[in-house]
Amino acid sequence: MCGIVGAIAARPVTAILLEGLRRLEYRGYDSAGLAVFDGEEIQRLRRTGKVQMLVDAELQAPLSGSLGIAHTRWATHGKPTENNAHPHMSGEQLAIVHNGIIENFEPLKEELVAEGYHFSSETDTEVIAHLIDRAIHSGADLQQAFLSTVSQLEGAFALGVMHKAFPDQILASRKGSPLVVGVGLGENFIASDQMALLQVTDRFIYLEEGDFVQLEKDKITIWDKNQQLVERPIKVFEHNLSVADKGEFRHFMMKEIYEQPEVVKATLQGRITEDRLLEQAFGNGASELFDQVRQVQIIACGTSYHAGLVAKYWLEDIAGMPCAVEVASEFRYRKTVIADNTLFLTISQSGETADTLAALRAVKDQVLASLTICNVPGSSLVRESDLSLMTNAGPEIGVASTKAFTTQLVALLLLTIALGRRNGLSEQQEAEIIGHLHQLPALLLASVRLDKNVELLAQDFAEKNHALFLGRGALYPVAMEGALKLKEISYIHAEAYPAGELKHGPLALVDKEMPVVTVAPNNALLDKLKANLQEVKARGGELFVFAGIDRIQSEEGLKVEQMPDVPEILAPIVYTIPLQLLSYHAAVLKGTDVDQPRNLAKSVTVE
Repeated sequence: MCGIVGAIAARPVTAILLEGLRRLEYRGYDSAGLAVFDGEEIQRLRRTGKVQMLVDAELQAPLSGSLGIAHTRWATHGKPTENNAHPHMSGEQLAIVHNGIIENFEPLKEELVAEGYHFSSETDTEVIAHLIDRAIHSGADLQQAFLSTVSQLEGAFALGVMHKAFPDQILASRKGSPLVVGVGLGENFIASDQMALLQVTDRFIYLEEGDFVQLEKDKITIWDKNQQLVERPIKVFEHNLSVADKGEFRHFMMKEIYEQPEVVKATLQGRITEDRLLEQAFGNGASELFDQVRQVQIIACGTSYHAGLVAKYWLEDIAGMPCAVEVASEFRYRKTVIADNTLFLTISQSGETADTLAALRAVKDQVLASLTICNVPGSSLVRESDLSLMTNAGPEIGVASTKAFTTQLVALLLLTIALGRRNGLSEQQEAEIIGHLHQLPALLLASVRLDKNVELLAQDFAEKNHALFLGRGALYPVAMEGALKLKEISYIHAEAYPAGELKHGPLALVDKEMPVVTVAPNNALLDKLKANLQEVKARGGELFVFAGIDRIQSEEGLKVEQMPDVPEILAPIVYTIPLQLLSYHAAVLKGTDVDQPRNLAKSVTVE
């Protein structure tokens, strides 16, 4: 959630840096700082709390210079204190800002301490500053020192560095954490998000994984991960595609469905390497708390509750961790028994859901620790929980949640890995799951591209008033989410059932007027699910099945949409997309208000 801004120009840059930090406040942070070279010295100013605290301090002690870097920090290593705030320095010569997590900072720190380096913070970032300084004292220039240092780092990072002896440049690099270059006229910039720089430019270079860049006022030089000179295209940011505008889409909901491949990348960035989870992403002290967890209690409402139900399958299957999931409005009004060493996990898009927040407050003193998975930094749930993991989905305007749900699932899978490490999940198994997660954006894109096919299926729902949704295993909560989406925005009454429950009542509802929607990935339960479908077909029901390639074939009364080939663990995420699309197109055909359905609010902040 940290933010980076850097600038080199012929004009003073302090105001640019501070405004850039303001524009990154939506990402969440607990401290802020900047460093500016005034021609003689690097001046640094840091404050805990809001960016405004830093602005007020700068007014009292102005910083002036044409070279500078700035940062907002979300604590991982070390508490949110001024000493731990960025930028960090090595002596008086060098300043650095860093997003991400350095996994091997402890042995590097021990090595540096043995050589006489003094550490003034608890962060992993200060290690990088001292490593660069050591290389320069060994005779390297700034570029050589930076490259040699980066080669020693394990984890995820975006870096920005300035040095008093090299006042004509900023160096930056990225690995697993986003970084863009802003292109100006006689001035250039870096930032973790282009939104920070729209005040000064709309021309950007999006650095690729492993890229290293040297910024000068009139020149941008980029090397790739193999240290080969490369050119990256300059792209003009289209302001009409901002989060507050529907752009080419008719509704915000459709825009947000289409955003899912990209926002899932944002959920993962800085939190995984090629084959490992970076556990510190959950916050300062998370690892020590996770060591003590023996069971998980999930509390949520609506769509977030469905995400929790999927997580129960993962936590118990992959992590071997007992997990209970309950609707917040029920949990808070009954006498509860919470086992020792329980992690109390809340899930909320807004972080202000009244029942979920009340449930947390009611049991906070009875649980080992609280963790929230949320999309809004600084929200009540984030402030009042011991740990938090931001989904990074960006603002979600449509009332019916789409990208918030899929990013919640990704965050929950990361938590599953963290807890699984303590309960038998091997490094090889972890690497396999992480490998699948790297494939996820492409799989989601393939699923989104089924849009036109799903639009045709939706025509069969235009005159319907009821629908059933079926799923088995971890896809049952996905069926529940699909039914919720359909009823929310199309006003078609829809219910979801585990497919094995058909004979226990729902089969009585099946006829030609009751479409039955089924999610049927290729897994161990597929053959049983196919038998359930035959039960529906034999009673004249009309089936709409989203299935793995070549596993179920279309025939009379059975329409099959073939899904991308997907690893079983990712099926709940990928199979969510066509259900969102089906609901959207059915609602459009019904003529309802898709983005603002009747009687509903985006954030439920009252009982």
